[in-house]
Amino acid sequence: MSKTTMRPISKAKDLTKKSAIYLLLFVAAFFYLFPIYTAVNTSLKSNEELAYGPVNIVRNPEFANYLKAFSEIDRPIWNSFVITMVATAISSALGAWGGFGYSKLKFRGSSVLFLILVLGFYIAPQSILIPLLRFIGSIGLYNSYWGLILTHTAYGVPITTLLFRNYFESLPTEVVDSARIDGCSYIGTFFRIALPLSLPGFAVVAIFQFTNIWNEFLFGLILTRGVNSQPLTVAIGNLKGTTVASWNIQMAGVMISVLPVLLVYVFFLKLIVKGLLMGSVKG
Repeated sequence: MSKTTMRPISKAKDLTKKSAIYLLLFVAAFFYLFPIYTAVNTSLKSNEELAYGPVNIVRNPEFANYLKAFSEIDRPIWNSFVITMVATAISSALGAWGGFGYSKLKFRGSSVLFLILVLGFYIAPQSILIPLLRFIGSIGLYNSYWGLILTHTAYGVPITTLLFRNYFESLPTEVVDSARIDGCSYIGTFFRIALPLSLPGFAVVAIFQFTNIWNEFLFGLILTRGVNSQPLTVAIGNLKGTTVASWNIQMAGVMISVLPVLLVYVFFLKLIVKGLLMGSVKG
């Protein structure tokens, strides 16, 4: 077979391969975007249009659904903001210090201790709900901000330590050794050298924690009662109603809850990408 006859066959194979890839990507994008479409579509429907289901395109958008949803979840939004920001700051700070220690300050048994710490991330929350509820109640933090902050911090420290340890592994050990030779203590080395160099990684870890805590539901359901300290996710679950299912109001609340996380990713996208790339390169 000549080269002139092989070229059309090769082009046909490449075209078929690309078409299959694009078709697969289109199907994946459809399944990813379809729930978002139904949520937005349902949030704009009136009670009468809800009878036609979530797929049919809304005819007369009801933006008042968002005002009604916001009026019922304004306090939980503030609760989630306070809990998320404080828990994210504490768990990220502890993770940064722990990650630096496990990465640069090697000591006997550090690998075993680090493994035990990371295993805490894999403990299913459902398996500790009863002892957690009793513990939080016994120290007087039930139905309070600090009860959820303490819980999210404890659950967040293992993963933040792991992420920071991997990030600090890309920091040359010679930099730390040079600082120590110049008379800088380990604490000074962390705050003056390691921490400023790890700001992109710090942003990645903080946004990861922010997203997880903001979207968390189970701990908020178990450890709070009423809107005074109830997080946003639990309040949205209560928007549906008891006698008549107000799916439009609940979906409006869902779309409102998405905005903070979306804005964080939009404004800090470059820093996130920089942190991911820097943390993926060693040496």
